[in-house]
Amino acid sequence: MLKLKSKQGRRTKRPGVRLRVNRNLFAQALPSIKLSPAWFACIPAALFIFLGWEFSAWAADEPLTVETLQGYLNTTFVFIAAVLVIFMNAGFGMLEAGFCRQKNAVNILAKNLIVFALATIAFWALGFSFMFGKEGGNGFIGLGGYFLSSESPDTYETFGLPIPVFFLFQVAFAGTAATIVSGAVAERIKFVDFLIFSLLLVGISYPITGHWVWGGGMLGSIGFLGEGVAFKDFAGSTVVHMVGGWAALMGAAFLGPRIGKYNPDGTPNAIPGHNMGFAMLGCLILWIGWFGFNPGSQLAADDAVPYIAVTTNLAAAAGGITATVTAWLVIGKPDLSMIINGILAGLVAITAGCAGVSYWGAVIIGAIAGIIVVFSVLFFDKIKIDDPVGATSVHLVNGAWGTLAVGLFDKDLGLLYGHGATQLIAQIVGILTIGGFTVVLTSIFWMILKATLGIRVHEEEELKGLDISEHGMEAYSGFLKE
Repeated sequence: MLKLKSKQGRRTKRPGVRLRVNRNLFAQALPSIKLSPAWFACIPAALFIFLGWEFSAWAADEPLTVETLQGYLNTTFVFIAAVLVIFMNAGFGMLEAGFCRQKNAVNILAKNLIVFALATIAFWALGFSFMFGKEGGNGFIGLGGYFLSSESPDTYETFGLPIPVFFLFQVAFAGTAATIVSGAVAERIKFVDFLIFSLLLVGISYPITGHWVWGGGMLGSIGFLGEGVAFKDFAGSTVVHMVGGWAALMGAAFLGPRIGKYNPDGTPNAIPGHNMGFAMLGCLILWIGWFGFNPGSQLAADDAVPYIAVTTNLAAAAGGITATVTAWLVIGKPDLSMIINGILAGLVAITAGCAGVSYWGAVIIGAIAGIIVVFSVLFFDKIKIDDPVGATSVHLVNGAWGTLAVGLFDKDLGLLYGHGATQLIAQIVGILTIGGFTVVLTSIFWMILKATLGIRVHEEEELKGLDISEHGMEAYSGFLKE
């Protein structure tokens, strides 16, 4: 008979292994137990095991087909991608707050937080139907299924996605378009005017032009160019970024520059951001979020997803590098703000063609975007369009460039691959059509707001800072400030 001896000197016997253990031993030891991070990592794993167990029990009664399993996988993937895109709001908030002065930090953060809440309600009520509605819709606007009712449009069913997941993914994009405006009008716009404009943009303007491209609208077939020719924008260089960029540019133009931005002779003054650490962190969050933005637009978990992720990453890297070099040569220093905007410019530019260009094409598109963004920032400064974060240069200018690049670099349609200029012309038509409509409609919105509520805060409020004048609080209360 085997005898075992414990550390406490007690002996046990086998077989039947009876352990005589002091019952107070565990009670005494528990308070001193410290779980390592590895134990916490087991929590989600245990959750998945539990859910898988329950799913298996259900599947035993209802056998699953390959198609059904693929549908579940697609739904899960698109849901995760939607969450990544929604989290990009944190990136925009950090980036814009860092690029602006400390006296306006609360205002910037408040706008970037509330804008997604507003976008969700506006898109749920009207925008989703205007963009994807089939009931009574036409080539200009979708109709039907307001408030996500049972009569909601069925465009998404081609991908086997349920209504809630497809809506969540699309509303994340709609919120991005509105968030772009926030940075360009920062530090001098009235909070209430920004809220109203965001509702109008997401509820009316953005979904109408989005319908033309993604909802079966008029740019889905450009008849005069031939049968089957359509404007191509895979993940939104134009539909999201250029639309947001045009709205931002019109807002900055109607608002006018910040006090002290320009000298009497018209030369610009630099107004440095208060926290470049925030700005860099915001850029990195956006970079990561783009792996939901572009691969998620495949709307399926298939072998195209990793390819899209690689082209996205290559363009971002190339944009950051060329913006660094360009700023170094033109400005004389490797300006961090230009590095940040170069990365974002590369991401915006590749968004339209990420699924159809080669790896080398992605690098070239991103590299050109990084160069363009530097000169674009300097250009807008020269014509006295005060954009504190460079939103128009990143999203408008490079949204247009990336959309145009599809007609050049797409492997199956591009001019540089021997497919003629037809797709390039289609891209130009889409850029001009969507851009022209957005300029006109958002200008009307801005003019109405300016004539009624007045879109700019008073001079005294601007000098004091919008944190105090608009929100009655400070971002750094109690800290020593300049």
